[in-house]
Formats: sequence, C-alpha cells, structure tokens
Amino acid sequence: MANLNILEEQYLNMPDEQVVQVIQAGDNTALNYMMNKYNDLVNMKASKFFMVGAERDDIIQEGLIGLYKATKSFNVEKQNSFKTFANLCIERQLITALKTSNRQKNIPLNSAFSLNQSAYDENEDVEVVEVLDAKTAEDPLDTITKKEYYSSIENKIDESLSDFERQVLHYYKQGKSYALIAEKLGTKVKSVDTAIQRIRKKANKIKENMEQE
Repeated sequence: MANLNILEEQYLNMPDEQVVQVIQAGDNTALNYMMNKYNDLVNMKASKFFMVGAERDDIIQEGLIGLYKATKSFNVEKQNSFKTFANLCIERQLITALKTSNRQKNIPLNSAFSLNQSAYDENEDVEVVEVLDAKTAEDPLDTITKKEYYSSIENKIDESLSDFERQVLHYYKQGKSYALIAEKLGTKVKSVDTAIQRIRKKANKIKENMEQE
C-alpha cells in the first residue's frame, strides 16, 4: 500500500476490525491509514457512476464519505467483516447521492445518475436504474442550460462561505478525505464535517431561493 508514513505503518499487520476500534477511540493516524488502504475500493465503486456537471473526483468523494461513515459506525459485535460492511456503506452513500439528485435537492457536486450496473454486489440481477428509476440520457441543450445554472449557483455559494468553509470546500472538491483536510488545515475531523454540513445547508438554501425567483 503506497503513501504510508512511519506512524501509519504500525497498522499494517493489524486486522481491519482492530484498526477501526482504534479509529473510534479518536486516532486520526489510524483513520488516514484506513482511508488510504480502501482508496482503490472507493475508486472501483465510483467508476460505476457518471455525474452530470461534476468531475469524477466528486463521485470519489461521495464514496470516501461512505467509507468514513463505515469506520465510525462499524460494530464488531454486529458485523463480522469490516470490508463487507465498508462495501455496503460506500454503495449506500453513492446511491443516496443518486436519489438526492433525482429529487433535485442537492448541489452540483452530487448531481448524478448511474450506468447500468448492479446496485449491490450481493445481487447482480438488480441494477441501480431499477432501484432509482434513473433517467440516463438528456437533451444536450438541457445539459448546457444546467451547467450555466449550476455555475450561477456555485458563484453564489462561494460568496456565502467563510474563509474556513472555502478552504474545506477546496480540498473536498479535490477528493481528499475528511482526515486529510483536517490535517492540512490543522483542525479536527469533526470541524471539517461540521463545515461540510454548513456548506450543504447554505447551498440548498441558495438553490431553493433561485428556484423561487
């Protein structure tokens, strides 16, 4: 596994389930290690999805959010394998983003639809388009209009952000994990998560206001 620092190497021979317990005890080094270890899995899952008006990194970020949630909610007494649980959490996060997009209740970072792949690894016969009844094609003129609309929203969002929120969003859009953002900004993972939630709320409010104009 590439890009490990000396502190993270201590987790190489530990079972994932044990590393997650360390993460839940508040060890951000262990969190960085796990996010790095499962980065390829997130990329593989994200490759099944296509986003309108956004970069591939935006899809990957959704997958990383699912992975982050998995490290925080895994219960060794209820789930036997962290990898299986992480798979489920990553896919659920991606599908939730798709559902949100279909309801047009989120910002462009999460505006997405999926190609025809299985919704869950355990059931290869069920496709995401069947679960979501997603629309997989649109008129090119509609796409251009949406891009202009999204650009206008993004400008208004940027104007509403604090300096800290703007920095968090900058790294978020690069596909960096919450832990890495926290490390770069010298703050706590919780502060990054709170900032992301504030950004989402501001974005939703701005989008709703624009729709009412």
